[in-house]
Amino acid sequence: MTALRPERGSSGGPWDDDRDGDEDEETRQLSVYRPEGEPEAAERESLTGQSPMGQSPTGRAGQAEQAAAGEAVRQSPGPGLEPVQPPIQASERLRDDDVVESSDTLTLRVPASAFQRPVPDEDVPESSDTLTLRVPASAFQPAPAPAPEEAPVAIGGRAERRRAEQQARGWRGALPGGSPGGSRGRSRTAGQAARQARPARPKESVGIIAVRVLGELFITLGVVMFLFVAYQLWWTNVTADAYASGSAKSLEKQWDPGGGAGTGTGSKDHPPYPSSISHDTKFAIIYIPKLDVMTPIAEGVDKDSILDKGLVGHYTGAQETAFPWDSSGNFALAGHRNTHGEPFRYINKLVPGDKIVVETAYDYYTYTVTSSLAQTSPTDVSVIEPVPPESGFKQPGRYITLTTCTPEFTSKYRMAVWGKLTQDLPKSSGQKPQALQTG
Repeated sequence: MTALRPERGSSGGPWDDDRDGDEDEETRQLSVYRPEGEPEAAERESLTGQSPMGQSPTGRAGQAEQAAAGEAVRQSPGPGLEPVQPPIQASERLRDDDVVESSDTLTLRVPASAFQRPVPDEDVPESSDTLTLRVPASAFQPAPAPAPEEAPVAIGGRAERRRAEQQARGWRGALPGGSPGGSRGRSRTAGQAARQARPARPKESVGIIAVRVLGELFITLGVVMFLFVAYQLWWTNVTADAYASGSAKSLEKQWDPGGGAGTGTGSKDHPPYPSSISHDTKFAIIYIPKLDVMTPIAEGVDKDSILDKGLVGHYTGAQETAFPWDSSGNFALAGHRNTHGEPFRYINKLVPGDKIVVETAYDYYTYTVTSSLAQTSPTDVSVIEPVPPESGFKQPGRYITLTTCTPEFTSKYRMAVWGKLTQDLPKSSGQKPQALQTG
């Protein structure tokens, strides 16, 4: 085996009992290796001239010669011998904690006690020129892998088991090689950590709370107003049109139950019309071909029971006006311009020459537009007189007047359109007015 050999010098060997107590451990020097076949002490003495205990028998001169011979041996060793290395200083010696870590290197730890004189009680072979290298057994054992954390055990009812299963999927996903549910588990854990790390919301002042409440009230009011506008502009038209259409069909069935086409004689031998009609009774249908209007006419101009239902009202009572079948007078009507069916919304587009047809139980009455009044006061009842002053008529006759609110979406003023009867066609003739045939 290869062992460490003490350095030869004038001071004797490292195991010299006389110098053991006086020499400091930090000043000891390491020896060199020599093979097992190296000559023993007697042979070395014959080669170097030095005694086994490092003392020269010839005095100082002999010691000088022996030192020179030792230096020659160190520089040119004999066969089987290794060159002696320079002494290692105390600052360069290895300590127990001077370990260089590497993934592919086995570290040999040499404690400082290895450089001391062997203790007989230790289980180490005693030799004056052998240094034992002690390697702990733990250096050859790999570090144990961390044990994976176990998923929680599901206990309790169905909800508890479900939550435990979801948590277990998160645990598996968090381990290496986990199931795809691990990303959800990690994201869920990260979300919980973010919520926990979120700073607490500071307490709000009374002013901030008041502003928030006021803002919510304004938003609620805005939503209510929007719904009201939608109701007025859209839903009232839907319901009014449905009611007016149904009322018109009921009148047609009442006037002609058999759906006949008339006798073809064109005579006026039908039953006489009544001189008065009860309030809210539907007795005629008005057609305005240019505006695509067909709406029943009811007795009275009450807003809730007549006008808001999409019907056209006939002025009666204190403002009594003539009926279409009267020999003279002004047949005055009123209707909504906006919302609730808005039958008179576009009467401002009527011009002289446009036709207005009124159908009753036995006749068709055709009127021709002659003039209009764009704006007047709501209290100006002269527009529905038998001979309206601003209509251009000069003498009594069979006239029609249409009145409605103006401007649109307001009731600040009234407007009026006048017309004159130009055709009285009995239904018994089996024909319809030309205005209804051409549209």
